[in-house]
Amino acid sequence: MNKVMTRTVQRHPASRPPTRRDTRRPGGGPPRAPGAGPTRPASAGTRPPAVPQPRPTDLFADRLLLVLSGQRPVHAMLRHTAGPAYDDLAHLAEHGPLRVHGPRPVIRDIGYCEPRPGAIEAFVRIGTGDRLRAMAFRLELGRDRRWRCTAVELGGARTRAGHH
Repeated sequence: MNKVMTRTVQRHPASRPPTRRDTRRPGGGPPRAPGAGPTRPASAGTRPPAVPQPRPTDLFADRLLLVLSGQRPVHAMLRHTAGPAYDDLAHLAEHGPLRVHGPRPVIRDIGYCEPRPGAIEAFVRIGTGDRLRAMAFRLELGRDRRWRCTAVELGGARTRAGHH
């Protein structure tokens, strides 16, 4: 099953949404329910709510984009790659395919499929101004339970056969 996530610019509101204020309480917090006793502070043993962790496809897409756009050195991916993927990435980064003058490249879409448990094949649409590029990579879960990139490809402008 293919899954696609479109990234959009996150806008942070200038102010919080309006809430009901209780003028009878200091600080004007929301009113308490009738019969509810005083609230107690959370004990030291409770955990804060879990923060959702980013998917490995998102993390690797960001890392690869930073390397291929020249914002990070290729050796930053050394421990995150396996097999010939590091050499392929070093070769791609050497030519600086995503280094541009003007707006920095951004990830527009990420899609992926899981051909088998422990393997993810992902594609990424990268936008730079009005130009789109395609990147594909494969992740495999190691015995240490860490994801590593095992293949990476970057598509771009191609010439048709016979035309230069």
